[in-house]
Amino acid sequence: MKIRPLSVNVLVEVLEADEKTKGGIILPDTAKEEKTEGKVVAVGSGKLLESGKIQPIEVKKGDRVLYNKYAGDEIVIDGKKHKILKESEILAVFEKE
Repeated sequence: MKIRPLSVNVLVEVLEADEKTKGGIILPDTAKEEKTEGKVVAVGSGKLLESGKIQPIEVKKGDRVLYNKYAGDEIVIDGKKHKILKESEILAVFEKE
């Protein structure tokens, strides 16, 4: 299924929670904390300005982003968790050094 976000919305695939701690302890499902990072799958066209021009969204498809735990709306596409977020709900983009 394909979904195209509208306006200033961004579709993000939620990255899976860690199965183990750094020390090697396997975590049960009840102890896993929901991830607050994901990969941008699709972006909307941008914000319509009063001048009639469209201000494009800063993030692009493929970016790895960080967002607030309670941001956006969760949906499931082809068995994978996704979130539809407003661009303003994205806190940061991971950049390669």
